Amino acid sequence: QVQLAESGGGLVQAGGSLRLSCAASGSIFSIRIMAWYRRAPGKQRELVAQITTGGTTTYASSVKGRFTISRDNAKNTVYLQMNILKPEDTAVYYCNANPLTTPPYWGQGTQVTVSS
Repeated sequence: QVQLAESGGGLVQAGGSLRLSCAASGSIFSIRIMAWYRRAPGKQRELVAQITTGGTTTYASSVKGRFTISRDNAKNTVYLQMNILKPEDTAVYYCNANPLTTPPYWGQGTQVTVSS
């Protein structure tokens, strides 16, 4: 089992920045990919960014150049630095830990609201 604890959401004005954190505990040795997803009101959940154990990153086209995913292996924590935030970034952001061989684990979600 893996437990994920997210933090860092909040309310910010357009153009501002936030940093989300996701601290993992438990059987973290099994995790191959860490990712951030989001679900905006009335929309389906979408992948925002992911990072592999090797450090390879992937971003949604809508956030590329504005968001950066990183990981601190010593702290078992993944971060999502979000810059130049837009109102359309408003969503609940979820941390995801994927072992690939079993179903992924999800955090409880953290709300990000960007005002215009």
